[in-house]
Amino acid sequence: MSSELPKQESTTKDKVIFLTEEEASEPSTVQLGASEEHPPGLILPNGDINWNCPCLGGMAVGPCGVDFREAFSCFHYSEADPKGSDCIEKFAEMQTCMQGYPELFEEKEKKYEDQGDDPKENTAESAATEEPVKSSTEEPVESSTESEKSPVEPK
Repeated sequence: MSSELPKQESTTKDKVIFLTEEEASEPSTVQLGASEEHPPGLILPNGDINWNCPCLGGMAVGPCGVDFREAFSCFHYSEADPKGSDCIEKFAEMQTCMQGYPELFEEKEKKYEDQGDDPKENTAESAATEEPVKSSTEEPVESSTESEKSPVEPK
């Protein structure tokens, strides 16, 4: 019987290395890559835009990705006062593109209407249509209509 290990023909991603006790007792000389203290966010340390940032939600790619990148770049590098006021045309182009793909860029109000939710919570419009809150010192006021007061006879 041989003490040699059989040769493996298949190629694997891992490599097995056997060390002697002497080799294992020496300190490791392996150098790991420098870890980033802060992973890159939307803006890279050099001031550039990180188009791969998950915070962009994939807007930088897709059918309107070019328009989005142009508009966002314009805003980011804008020196106008107020910031981005010189980019209105680019954002209008992006909006026009997005309107051409309603299945991808659906308006939120349409989503709420389809789901039966009320998107107008806490808005001035919803506040104007709600009944005013009564204080505890006010007397109750009847708000029923004549049809509610009169009994309905069965047919």
